[in-house]
Parts: sequence; structure tokens; C-alpha cells
Amino acid sequence: MLLNLPERKIIHVDMDAFYASVAQMDNPELRGKPIAVGGDGRRGVVSAASYEARKFGVFSAISGALAKKRCPELIFVKPDFERYKAISKQIRKIFKEYTHLVEPLSLDEAYLDVTANKKGMQSASLIAQEIRQRIFDEVGLTASAGISINKFIAKVASDYNKPNGQKTVSPDEVISFLEDLDIRKFYGVGKVTAKKMYELGIFTGADLKKKDLLYLENHFGKSGSFYYNVVRGIHLSAVEPYRIQKSVATEHTFYENITSEIYMMEKLEGIALELSKRLQKHKIAGKTITLKIKYSDFTIQTRSKTLRYFIADPHLILETVKTLLFQDRLSDSVRLLGISMSNLNNAPKKKKIEALQKSVSVQLHFEF
Repeated sequence: MLLNLPERKIIHVDMDAFYASVAQMDNPELRGKPIAVGGDGRRGVVSAASYEARKFGVFSAISGALAKKRCPELIFVKPDFERYKAISKQIRKIFKEYTHLVEPLSLDEAYLDVTANKKGMQSASLIAQEIRQRIFDEVGLTASAGISINKFIAKVASDYNKPNGQKTVSPDEVISFLEDLDIRKFYGVGKVTAKKMYELGIFTGADLKKKDLLYLENHFGKSGSFYYNVVRGIHLSAVEPYRIQKSVATEHTFYENITSEIYMMEKLEGIALELSKRLQKHKIAGKTITLKIKYSDFTIQTRSKTLRYFIADPHLILETVKTLLFQDRLSDSVRLLGISMSNLNNAPKKKKIEALQKSVSVQLHFEF
């Protein structure tokens, strides 16, 4: 058992190949076949792939052309976000029958704090099993789950027995689990960071644990303290049912690369209008505007400006974006433009969040 840490029972539920599984559920003729959700055109990108497609090396974020090359029998289907949202709402309704403390990460995954749950169940593992079964019975899809003492370990564990499985890491198993873990499995360690860690002789959690705090901060900056703590089972982030949106963004990928800044301004006008509508829909505004430029070689450049006042008006957004676009020369033709708004005026309702978190009483008998 880890000492001096909040004793929580956290479940991370992750739907299995959600978008692709929804397509297969709604179209029985697609079941058992390699499918990709997304565009198959020259500029198309895979949003999700079925497990049958993944066997051929088809994964999200690769181009449709590359996906088709890897799997000639691949079937492309168009995304249906309204359908995904409706199903996600069904699943979250099930979650909330067990706890108020549900923190959605996206349409297909969420954290649940079941330390003190509505059902009065002692075992978090049995709660996860029951939830997964209900999702299958009531929705028709499979889900995987990770169960442990904090969000970080639960997130890592949910990927352990995918698809349609679950993994429990009890308090007594936390340290050995993390020490044996391949560094690439650590949530938050991407390809670039993993490569850097390999170069430093860090291949497993045990290797990471040998490095002191100063060493990790010198090599990884602010992330160094995060790595130092999580490999020791320390991650104090609570499940927040009312996550406050930090930014709102809109971006467009063009069918043909563009070089004319005048043409770019025409495109940015539409993007600014779309962003403004989203901000006004949620009754929020922001001070920091960021222009995102993706070049033909896929390099990304961002340019930001922070104003003294909050804005949501499309004309004011566009005026700021115009100064950002022309503040420096473009280095290549452009394939994508985007605008994001951050530093928003949506301060969290702290009292409501804290009240829910305080309602989670620490249980002396801790069964996983």
C-alpha cells in the first residue's frame, strides 16, 4: 500500500475502436471486415480504424492513401458525429447511475471516481465489470477498463487487456506494475519523448525511477516532475465532473495547397466566423487568439496574440488573425489553417466541484 496518498478507487472506461465499432454495429455487413472512418481521398485522413484494419497497420491520423496501400481491402465509411454523441450520452447515463464524479475525456472515454458510489459496492473491479456488461447489453458495444488508485494508472491499465477486457492494479501492486511497464506505455510519453528516454537509457519504469528529480527536470523541463511522481504511483489529480474548457478551435485542411495570402484571408474569414459561432453558442469569449499554419511538408507553426479584453466577435477575431498572418513571411505553401481562442472567461464553478469531491468519503476497507 502506498502511504500518505489519498485512497481513491478510479475507473477509466475506454470504448473499443468507438467510431469504427458504431459503424459495424449499424451496418452488419461491415462486421468482421477492415474498415476506416474518415476520408479515402488524396487529402483524407483516418479518424478511426477497426481492429481488423489495425492488423494491417491502419491507425488513426494516417492518410487515407497510406491506409489503402497497407490494406487494399479496406472499406472507408463517413463519420457520423451526431450518432456518436447520442451513443456517448447513453453511456454517460450508465456511468452516472454509479457516481456523480464522472470526467469525460472525449466521446468514447471517461474517468469515474467510485470510492463512495451510489450502489454502495465495495469492489471497484466489480463495478467496472458491471458497467462494461451494461454498455454491451444496452448499447451493443464493447468497452475496456482500467481500475486503480489514481487516474494515471487507471488510464494505463485500461489499455492493458484491450479489446473488451479490464485490468485492476491494486494498491499493493502499483509499484511493481509501474516498474515493469515499458516506458512507451506511460500515458503522456509520446514518440519524441520515448526516443529521448531511450537515448538516456530509460526503457522501463524501473529505469525511470532510478533518475532523480533534478536529472529529469534538466532533461524534460516541467514534465520531469510529472515523470518523477507518476513512476512512484503519485498522481493527485482528482476526477473533475465539470472540466472547464481551456480553448475553442476551428481548422480547415485544403484540397490543394495554397500560397496566396489574400486567398488565405478569404479562408480565414470563414474559419473566424465558424469559431465565433461556437464561442457564442457556449456563451464564452477569450483574450488569446492563436493562428495555426500547417505547411505542405507537415511542419506546424503557431502565432499568438493576447488582447486586453475578451472577444467573440468574428470581425475582431479576423482583424487579430490578419496581423498574425502578416507578421512574418510564410516559409512554404499551406495545407491547413486554424484559429483557436484561449484564456477564456469561463471560470470554473469551484464550489460545486469541491462539494462533489468532498462527498467522496475515504473508506478504511479498500477492496479492488
